[in-house]
Amino acid sequence: MAALRLGGPLRAVSATFKRITPSRVSSRNAISQILTRHVAASNARMSSSFFAGEPKGPVLKTDIPGPKSQEHIAKLDQVFDTRSLNMLADYTKSFGNYIVDPDGNALLDVYAQIASIPVGYNNPTLMKAAQSPEMATAIINRPALGNFPSHDWVEILETGILKVAPKGLDQVFTAMAGSDANETAYKAAFMWRRQKERGGPAVDFTKEEMESVMNNQSPGASQLSIMSFKTAFHGRLFGSLSTTRSKPIHKLDIPAFDWPQATFPQLKYPLEEHAEENAKAEADSLAEVEHLIKNYHLPPCAVIVEPIQSEGGDNHASPAFFRGLRAVTKKHGVLLIVDEVQTGVGATGKFWAHDHWDLPEPPDMVTFSKKAQTAGYYYGDPSLRPNKPYRQFNTWMGDPARAILFRAIINEIQRLDLVKHTAEVGDYLYGKIEALAKKYPGEFQNLRGKGMGTFIAFDNPKRDEFLKKAKKFGVNIGGSGASAVRLRPMLIFEKQHADLLLEAMENIVSS
Repeated sequence: MAALRLGGPLRAVSATFKRITPSRVSSRNAISQILTRHVAASNARMSSSFFAGEPKGPVLKTDIPGPKSQEHIAKLDQVFDTRSLNMLADYTKSFGNYIVDPDGNALLDVYAQIASIPVGYNNPTLMKAAQSPEMATAIINRPALGNFPSHDWVEILETGILKVAPKGLDQVFTAMAGSDANETAYKAAFMWRRQKERGGPAVDFTKEEMESVMNNQSPGASQLSIMSFKTAFHGRLFGSLSTTRSKPIHKLDIPAFDWPQATFPQLKYPLEEHAEENAKAEADSLAEVEHLIKNYHLPPCAVIVEPIQSEGGDNHASPAFFRGLRAVTKKHGVLLIVDEVQTGVGATGKFWAHDHWDLPEPPDMVTFSKKAQTAGYYYGDPSLRPNKPYRQFNTWMGDPARAILFRAIINEIQRLDLVKHTAEVGDYLYGKIEALAKKYPGEFQNLRGKGMGTFIAFDNPKRDEFLKKAKKFGVNIGGSGASAVRLRPMLIFEKQHADLLLEAMENIVSS
């Protein structure tokens, strides 16, 4: 099969595809014949404005996985569990918005390593940062940050992580990954609450507390909880897993804390046609949150919420709901933790998704990871620091090398104005999918994410088949929840990439 560069006017493909029957040619060859007729149109397409030399469209040379990929996968499976493998990648050849496999197939990647690649594969600016003496020093002399921070650690933080700190939050605890960020935020919440109940940081622990905690008993082990929402995802470690409610497979067989969950508003779409019902769903959810805060047998010291429930199916709520949540938590002296692990760093058309809410006062903590390529939580209240050293502590406490990388990512985002760019491309893409939804009723159900950058999703009745078929049309795309197709392109995703995606999606549902 000759290499095919997809793109151009693929809307004509579907009608041709239907005329090619399985008895005449295999599915792969059928697609190949169709796409060959459109190579010239594809070659006329613009390449990326941000990545000189990026492919003008997907390139397909083999089935996915092809023979070389299959060989690599077979070897890998002998030493590593490959059952969740999506596709094997060759990152030495992946570039910009395109992920490349060992067989030379180049797919437009709108999944981006589960929303964690911000500014493209092999970004030259990040490559330069990675090759700097500062990065080399951070890698080969990795410090135990709590004990032996480097002389320039404060400068690295102030010119990077803290440069984009959410409003009102001027301190940070750095961590290793999103789950770790949430775990340490929970620990901070528990210590804050007990410190407050004792009468302040100057009040020391009692002998009973010191002895009972060694047996995992109260009063040393507090009888408190963290409240989360149904269909939420906050990680896979023990504390974070107890607040994860998205899929049973995440939690089966693992001991869990007896912590409360409230109902996340189940909005109906289009939003403008269900305003009254949606407002009631949000009011009912807030009433349930308040009831649990007041009555749950293990009192919540914090509520954690995602601006958009990502793994649980891309569930949205209105800014008014989140303002109400801030008011309820404040009223009852409960901390509000906003989990921006997946929504942060520009994907929603704001650097932080909670900036869309217009909160009268900031959350107490905001956790981050993924596109930041590092992790941790921001906070502002000094009392969220525990009263003694070594209480919030581990060997690494983050990674200066990853903090340096995030600084380079921030500079690239600001240099290219990528947050504004993402908002504009998101509006364009949403409008085009809206038109597809009218043209193909039932295929793009519950379209959501209007005004939220490229953080767009819809439900498809044959979602898994949709995702699998996408690769045949040169697109790597992901799902969430039971039936959602979620878009997670990089911040360098442009309108010409959106057109390629739209053409592919139309052919997926019409073939």
